[in-house]
Amino acid sequence: MRQSVSSVHTRRRSSLLRPVLRPALRSLFAALALTVAILPLAVAPTTGVAQALPTLGDTEREGLSPLMERKLGEQIMRDIRRDPDYLDDGPVLEYLNNFGSNLVSVRPDVRGEAGYDFFFFAVRDPVLNAFALPGGFIAVHSGLLLAAQSESELASVLAHEIGHVAQRHIARMIGQQKQNSMIQLASIVLGALAGVSRVGGDAAMATMMGGTGLAMQRQLNFSRDAEREADRVGLQILRDGGFDTSGMVAFFGRLQSASRGFGDAVPPYLLTHPLTTERIADIEARIRDQRYKQRADNPDFQLIRARVRLLQNNTSQGIRDAQAYFESQLRQNTKMQIMVSKYGLAYAAYLQRSYDKAEGLLQEARAASQSMVPSILFTNLDIDIKLAKKQGAQALKEADAARKQFPLSRVVAHQYADALIEGQRNDAAVAYLRDQAQLYRHEVAVQDLLAKAYAAQGKQALQHMALAESYVLQGSLPAALEQLGIARKAPDATFYDQAMIDARERDLKEQWKEEMKETKGRG
Repeated sequence: MRQSVSSVHTRRRSSLLRPVLRPALRSLFAALALTVAILPLAVAPTTGVAQALPTLGDTEREGLSPLMERKLGEQIMRDIRRDPDYLDDGPVLEYLNNFGSNLVSVRPDVRGEAGYDFFFFAVRDPVLNAFALPGGFIAVHSGLLLAAQSESELASVLAHEIGHVAQRHIARMIGQQKQNSMIQLASIVLGALAGVSRVGGDAAMATMMGGTGLAMQRQLNFSRDAEREADRVGLQILRDGGFDTSGMVAFFGRLQSASRGFGDAVPPYLLTHPLTTERIADIEARIRDQRYKQRADNPDFQLIRARVRLLQNNTSQGIRDAQAYFESQLRQNTKMQIMVSKYGLAYAAYLQRSYDKAEGLLQEARAASQSMVPSILFTNLDIDIKLAKKQGAQALKEADAARKQFPLSRVVAHQYADALIEGQRNDAAVAYLRDQAQLYRHEVAVQDLLAKAYAAQGKQALQHMALAESYVLQGSLPAALEQLGIARKAPDATFYDQAMIDARERDLKEQWKEEMKETKGRG
């Protein structure tokens, strides 16, 4: 039986969330978490003008508090970050978060009463899709980034997902599900698991329909309403942010074309989203009276797409395919295409460890961009190339200049610390990173770099103490306790270090005990 595009999206998303889905088989709480995480929130480049964000009723608030929403999102994110399909690439993450934060700033009230700090990230998946997780975590698939032809199209997707978070659709869904038993919720997740497996099909349908038809119907009805609400919020963000709202229609058309191969054979009550033609008509009706706004894209948008094209499939064959694509794009012979293609070829050469070739191609990309705003992506790649070539002094000089030019860039801050270590300025690296660790307490990269700097100094106890903090931030308390044990046995551990280790170990053991207690209670 052919699948709808929505069910294909769910299947593809499951490959990323597999570390979360497996525990769902052992925990009804996890089943509840996954039901709200994977069923309702697929992409829809978005729409609709909302006059104001509605206030939710008390009944719906009882489903999941804002604090629990955030905690649940963080738990899911810990598993996602460990998945190989999570694109843990500094420049991509920085671009998405700068772009997403600008959208949020248009309507600060989308942060809600809990004041969510939104986090935007990408996953390696060719399907045109995006999704929101509880608590303000929003993902886009690499395929969607490549399909978007403008920042207005990308904004339409992110604004829609921001709308899901702003309307607290997950908390409201749980409010809808309160009348369903946990066994029914578990059966829905089991059905989803069967459906997303490579051999799913009729068995999945039977599992979901066995005793859960009413619950599923109510959930999917709510999902369609949630999509329309997210559309309205998303379109308001686009309009107020100065984006081209007609880009939403163009992107929907592309999404519709991509979905034609899947047909519409799935029963209507299993469709989690209104039909694409329906949504396009609704968008066109809402923007009909709006004046057309042409918005110039930041060149970084095209550069990021070139980078993502390589990261989506970074195998040897994938890189060769991307190189062939960039070579074909060069034939268009426009300044933008020359700049983007040369940058893509430079990054491909860097990934292939052909550093001299990468350096030459990057210089050509920069030459083609002379009439444009200087891009931080050129600087990032140039520093990486110099670090890879063990040119510590040159890397440090460029990184120092870059952190003055781009003082808010976390990627540049990390590169500067790496360059200090590579240049054997270990004391300066430690001092800088200790300050960074105080300012950015939740950055894993800072703790990892601090551990690297301590290792360069030969300070074993401090190195493993920093690694312990890195594991804490990643949610791996047993690994953190193991690192503290290693630090305690280090020959250079001072009395002060031992006292710090003892105090931290007590704290982490207490946290671990509480986590185990919660897990046991959920089971």
